[in-house]
Amino acid sequence: MADRTHPTALIVGRFNPPHLGHSFMIDWAAERVERLVVFVNTRDGELVPGELRAGWLAELHPHVSVVEVRHDLDTNFDDEDLWARWMALFRDRWPHDDGPHVVFSSDPYIDELARRFGAEAVVVDADRTTVPISATMIRESPADHLDRLAPTVRAWVEANLM
Repeated sequence: MADRTHPTALIVGRFNPPHLGHSFMIDWAAERVERLVVFVNTRDGELVPGELRAGWLAELHPHVSVVEVRHDLDTNFDDEDLWARWMALFRDRWPHDDGPHVVFSSDPYIDELARRFGAEAVVVDADRTTVPISATMIRESPADHLDRLAPTVRAWVEANLM
């Protein structure tokens, strides 16, 4: 096990649907921090309901805090007002008195998000070589990627997306 060098950490994502690459990142990060929080960003009308995604992640990773973050915000990394709204939402949902001290992701927005939190940014497997999958690939062709899903997620995908 790696040294737990940070008191608190955050992972933010849609996890739509959660796959084994997400689980790899969550477990990898959890080994390096005292307390890990996973924000599951959700909005109405998504392919996989947000409460279901958050529930799956909480079940798969009982050693971390999973928080469903419902919103109606767009994503535009050039819009300062929108960034302010995202950060207010995230700070409101953050369950600890301090932190996050580090933000983990495999996506390019990580540097700016971490900077706005005053946290360190840590990129995990950006090229997705450890678990070569993305949620987009699953949504586009679910039958081709069932082996990259945890059993409970796989059963839902088979019943609802195929």
